[in-house]
Amino acid sequence: GLGATFEHYLEVYRRDSIDGAGLPLDATVHYDREYNNAFWNGEQMVFGDGDGEIFLDFTVALDVIGHELTHGVTQHTANLTYYGQPGALNESVSDVFGSLIKQYAQGQTAAEADWLIGAGLLAPRVTGEALRSMKAPGTAYDDDVLGKDPQPATMDDFVRTGRDNGGVHINSGIPNHAFYLLATALGGHAWERAGQLWYDVLTGGELAEDALFADFATLTVKAARERYGDGDELEAVGKAWEQVGVRTL
Repeated sequence: GLGATFEHYLEVYRRDSIDGAGLPLDATVHYDREYNNAFWNGEQMVFGDGDGEIFLDFTVALDVIGHELTHGVTQHTANLTYYGQPGALNESVSDVFGSLIKQYAQGQTAAEADWLIGAGLLAPRVTGEALRSMKAPGTAYDDDVLGKDPQPATMDDFVRTGRDNGGVHINSGIPNHAFYLLATALGGHAWERAGQLWYDVLTGGELAEDALFADFATLTVKAARERYGDGDELEAVGKAWEQVGVRTL
């Protein structure tokens, strides 16, 4: 998983590791006992084994590894504040590249990809298929213990909450869905054009730490115009944000 992430950033975006300067990717496995998470601690990856009741071993999901390591990329680039809309963008960027890393490793087109985050992580007794769905936010699970996937797909259902750092894992469904709509509208390999635009915005130096969805969306439109001119990409990116109810300036 570490290797696939390193390879993706290097081969697709010419980025040398997550800091752009060859940072060695280290990881600790079997963290704690039956620990139900994996995380980037600012310096390395940490993986729990899961409790076997709700979650299985967190090293099984390539997109989750890519997701966590992408928090490191964000840390070294836009450094999006981990609260509210910028925090949801931070989470969404990790989902986007986590999914792209999995698609790249498996050679999948946007049409072939499942657009699920963490498929295979949920224990057999859990009613659900993944942690999140970029294709259909809010449908990844509906379980007696876990509850129902709370993610909205559009701004109409934006969740206002003080929990989860202002809903960073919840409202990330909105920019996630915008990326899915863009990638599938463009077709082919999602890391090529759609992913390139997201990478341009994340690393371009114009994305503020406290950026809102509209700020990010506006920069993706600008990036599309700069990289591809007035073609399909520009039209598709504007339409994707419009479909999730995010205005571009």
